Amino acid sequence: MPFIKLTDIEAKEIIPGYKARMVHSENMTSAYWTIEAGKSLPHHSHPHEQLSTMLEGEFQLTLDGEARIVKPGDMAVIPGGVFHSGTAITDCKILDVFYPVREDYVT
Repeated sequence: MPFIKLTDIEAKEIIPGYKARMVHSENMTSAYWTIEAGKSLPHHSHPHEQLSTMLEGEFQLTLDGEARIVKPGDMAVIPGGVFHSGTAITDCKILDVFYPVREDYVT
């Protein structure tokens, strides 16, 4: 399936206030997040490499103990195994790309 319309994919709430439309290829997962203002992402890590691109809003991201406010156009490169967390300051849209595929997100 080389062409995908995101609006055809049902958004799933992964944690409270964090809804995503997931697209999986053979080796990667893309997650298009819509996040409610004030909602927090718990401190966690996973073995996947992650590229996180801020599309809309402001998000406080803590990566390996360093906190930053990310805004549209900002990216974070999160190596596998590195702890990270965050809080949506405003309503946000974020694109995360994971390698390899996030099997826990495949349904």
